[in-house]
Amino acid sequence: MPSNNRLWADDVTHTVTGDVSGDHVTLHNVRNFTWRGLEDYDSRWETRSYNLSNLDSVDLFLSTWGNPDIAHTLVSFGFSNGEHITFSVEIRKERRESFSEIAGFFKQYEIALIAADERDIIYTRTNIRKEDVSLYRVHLTSDQRKSLFLSYIQRGNKLAYKPAFYNTITANCTTVVFDMVKLIVPGIPSDYRLLFSGRLPSYIYDLGGFGKKQTLAEIDRSAHISEHAQAMGRDDNYSVYIRKNIPGDVLK
Repeated sequence: MPSNNRLWADDVTHTVTGDVSGDHVTLHNVRNFTWRGLEDYDSRWETRSYNLSNLDSVDLFLSTWGNPDIAHTLVSFGFSNGEHITFSVEIRKERRESFSEIAGFFKQYEIALIAADERDIIYTRTNIRKEDVSLYRVHLTSDQRKSLFLSYIQRGNKLAYKPAFYNTITANCTTVVFDMVKLIVPGIPSDYRLLFSGRLPSYIYDLGGFGKKQTLAEIDRSAHISEHAQAMGRDDNYSVYIRKNIPGDVLK
């Protein structure tokens, strides 16, 4: 049976939950680690508050580390005051446990929803793990952005009292996001590119999710952020700097 009570690895010791009162949202257990290396970091978990009326953008991050068809999917929400909060569906590893895609088919790991500062969860991938990270601005209306944000809170609150297993095919970082998006954009089709998550940009582009002002090839060229993220390092302008080549228009 899945459980929330194990000796978890430090980066998944907690999972996010939230309280909602109108447009005011309070998130509990927001991760904001300072990473100097994979085993060298300062742990910090925070409570943060947001006003959804100031929610301006939704960005998709894809992170690959070998096979370009397989990517980890993260979704980041931006606010008018410059703040960003990123949600990531991850395996909840126990201490000294490592990930295996094969084991992921057989209920080896619980699933965790992590909310984190970009200087934590994106920086570790661009600067510590040296992964190839791409950033895509997703075109959603204001109501859709709010609904997607709230669906993450609902998912986090549910996992807090009803833990679930990760599955490499049916309950991973991409398929869980797709299940939530279906709630706010009914009728979007399933597609093989949801399994080969590195191809997710072409799927979203075909659905009009990136707009049509640029071709997909043009969007892809500007999406890669790892090189200039590594040139900058981790500071207060990290979120601004990694977006310097990303088209900024959104739907209101």
